Amino acid sequence: MKKLVSVIVVFLLLLCVLEGCILSQNNVDSEASSVGLTKSEFENGITKEMAYKGVNNYCHITYDWSIAKDNPSIMSVEMGEETDAEYQVIFKSYTGSCVYFYVDKLSGITKMVDYVPDLDIREESGTINLFDYLEN
Repeated sequence: MKKLVSVIVVFLLLLCVLEGCILSQNNVDSEASSVGLTKSEFENGITKEMAYKGVNNYCHITYDWSIAKDNPSIMSVEMGEETDAEYQVIFKSYTGSCVYFYVDKLSGITKMVDYVPDLDIREESGTINLFDYLEN
């Protein structure tokens, strides 16, 4: 009886995973079209320009830039290192802290890591979907 229940649970979990894969592919198709990309362009991945633009838009929406009105150099968004799998984009705040954005080249899912250099503290602060910020 326990084996039958285990097999049924594994089967149901497998169905959920497969459904998630199908939904994920549908989301990829709709995200590509929502930012004006054809499916073939999106399949080539996120470009460096897209990564910068999306993160820059996110930072201008999320953070208060009014403090930098008189001195724009105290806040910035710049490209960091690039690996085979992701782009790094860095937001530098007037407070001295930074937020590192790691943009997945294939999916656009972007992991954020807050960094306070004076205290040498790094902390993951969530994820965003880059496509949500490419239209702005």
